[in-house]
Amino acid sequence: MSLIARARHRSVAPGAPSVVGPGRRLLDLAVASVLLILVAPLVAVIAVLILVTSGRPVFFSQSRVGEHGRRFTLYKLRTMRVVASGPEVTAATDVRITTLGAFLRRTAIDELPQLWHVLRGQMTLVGPRPESDALARRYPASCQSILLARPGLTGPAQLHYRERSAVPPPSWSDVESYYLQVLVPLRVAADQEYLRRPTLRRTLHYLVLTALFVSGLVDVQRPVQ
Repeated sequence: MSLIARARHRSVAPGAPSVVGPGRRLLDLAVASVLLILVAPLVAVIAVLILVTSGRPVFFSQSRVGEHGRRFTLYKLRTMRVVASGPEVTAATDVRITTLGAFLRRTAIDELPQLWHVLRGQMTLVGPRPESDALARRYPASCQSILLARPGLTGPAQLHYRERSAVPPPSWSDVESYYLQVLVPLRVAADQEYLRRPTLRRTLHYLVLTALFVSGLVDVQRPVQ
């Protein structure tokens, strides 16, 4: 049985991902359209800075798992050095991150191009992290149903368990195993709690919380026990 077939089989269980309703879709279109116009000059400036400081390419692209397992190519502003290989999981201490990239990741500016995916309906404003193919194939069976949901630009898991949480304790030598065995269940539980009741009010709550977080006014990251 394929990854997505297993996820669909498990999606009937409590906490299965919900669809994006008309209200959330209208909110997606309105917010993404306005923000794309407002941030276009900023993205252009950052693109030039990336070219000057670390060369091409300006954008990072990768195949990600979308709603109902449909793959799409995700674009972000590049924040890491171009290297032959490395772990799929990026922790805040990853040596591949450039100086400019560290700032872009901390402020989430690198994710602004994903507003285009929201506008196209490949992503939504609030939802689970769009996972890479390689990591999605290794998800614990109990977490695979989350891969059927439309991925989000932000969301509970993306706010509570960010790159700082991806740094494993000394007892873990493999950052990817730590991510899959420890962080993914925590992230999925946080996202499922939202997806059980994805009202417009709760969606707006997470959008405001995201704005406060990226501006440095609040820190809602949770410690990993």
